[in-house]
Amino acid sequence: MADISTFALISGLAGGVGLFLLGMGLMTDGLRLAAGPALERILAQSTKTRLRGLASGALVTVLVQSSSAVTVAAIGFVNAGLLSLGQALWVLFGANVGTTMTGWLVALVGLKFKIDAFALPMIGVGMLLRLSGNGSRRGVLGMALAGFGVLFLGIDLLKETFSGFADNFTLPVWDGFAGVFIMVLIGTLMTVLMQASAAALVIAFSAAQSGMVSLEAAAAVVIGANIGTTVTAVLAAIGATSNAKRAAAAHILFNVLTGIVALLLLPWLLSILGFLRELLQLDSTPAATLALFHTSFNILGVILIWPLAGRLTDFLLQRFKSAEEDEAQPRYIDKTVLAVPALALDALARELNRLGSIALATVRTAFAAAPPLLERNQEITDRLASAIADFIAQLNRSGMATESALRLPALLRVARYYEIAAELATEAAAALRENEGNASPTFANLRAEAEALLSSLEPSAPESDVAHSLDSFTLTYQQLKAELLATGAQGLIAIPAMDAQLRAASALRRAVEQCAKARRLLDSESAARKPGGAF
Repeated sequence: MADISTFALISGLAGGVGLFLLGMGLMTDGLRLAAGPALERILAQSTKTRLRGLASGALVTVLVQSSSAVTVAAIGFVNAGLLSLGQALWVLFGANVGTTMTGWLVALVGLKFKIDAFALPMIGVGMLLRLSGNGSRRGVLGMALAGFGVLFLGIDLLKETFSGFADNFTLPVWDGFAGVFIMVLIGTLMTVLMQASAAALVIAFSAAQSGMVSLEAAAAVVIGANIGTTVTAVLAAIGATSNAKRAAAAHILFNVLTGIVALLLLPWLLSILGFLRELLQLDSTPAATLALFHTSFNILGVILIWPLAGRLTDFLLQRFKSAEEDEAQPRYIDKTVLAVPALALDALARELNRLGSIALATVRTAFAAAPPLLERNQEITDRLASAIADFIAQLNRSGMATESALRLPALLRVARYYEIAAELATEAAAALRENEGNASPTFANLRAEAEALLSSLEPSAPESDVAHSLDSFTLTYQQLKAELLATGAQGLIAIPAMDAQLRAASALRRAVEQCAKARRLLDSESAARKPGGAF
């Protein structure tokens, strides 16, 4: 009989957690996709001071129910240069406070009402919106609504499972500080395994509500869940940009600090919160107390980090510099920004601009640079273009708006244009070295025109009449080609030297044309990302 009861408990626990995670995933994905542009505007405009950054981080986390989405957005703005690292840190700290709203949702709604009375209609209405608005904002909001209902069904199943077995089932009990520490480890482990602190919280809240664990033990699990979220940040920072690693490090330091302080002050915090709850006549259920505890020690962490934030920022800015020293390493794109398509597209555009600057520099200095430097520049361009192509492929699979997805091939084409331009520059330099640098005066004119044209094709340069300059450049190339063929036919220049200069001029012309094509596409995509565009 005991084995059957244990199996039923485990089955109910697994099913409840599964439903909760499924609902949380649907809800956060829907809200994140629907609120992407709004999330971008709020964070860009509301981070001028510490308090505003803290408030915006908390508010947006409450709105989208995903601290990871806010973290990704903050990192994206740092990479884009729209936020300083110091500003982004307060958004991250605010996200930690905002994510405690999930605990209040579980305590005040999920564990107090007959959930299926409104959860099932939410699922039905949500899926109706999803099916009737596929690919639109209505569709993603419907997905979020359905996820909300599934999430509450998971909470209900956990509540029923724990309530049914609370009277005849006991969990192991460890006494003293060692016991509390073990419960912290359990909370951390659950969060790591399920990759969701909210799931660990709902288990702790449900178990405490049913009387299966003490309030102190459940609070220790909550602390562990808070610390466990840092593992997600560690995983996200692997292979990410330097700014992403710095933000992840700040997230880890904040959560570990708040966890240690909450653990050391655990008995006193619970006593103080119990006194305040009675004084203010708040809900006295264990779940409500745990939600209050979760919010309180995160706010306490903000208070503790406040005077240390400046030094923390300076410390982090001195770390993780190795990636920036490698020009082939992406600066703006990594897996963290994929979670918010609007930010991913902005980061992709900035990375393409950086690739363009490197490719243009390679073309511009092709005939003056030493072979090893040219080979290095071409390798940088090749690796960066490959990383951009991989990112575009991942972005295309991330579930973005159809109109934006249709532009991805054009952005991939831009990367390919710049990659080819760098290859052609190396080819031109190699051909000219065969002639030992003895180029005709007309070839010097062609190079001068190429350098002027390349300056106007820089991604940071204002738009200009590239077509007219390109026509003039092509005319100079045709004149050079005719001149070389004529002098070669008259025997005034050796045929190998003539051939080398022709190949060099042809490669230079094609390299400039590739850069011009890339610039035209970038200008087109930039216009599409402006207010009113699909991006």
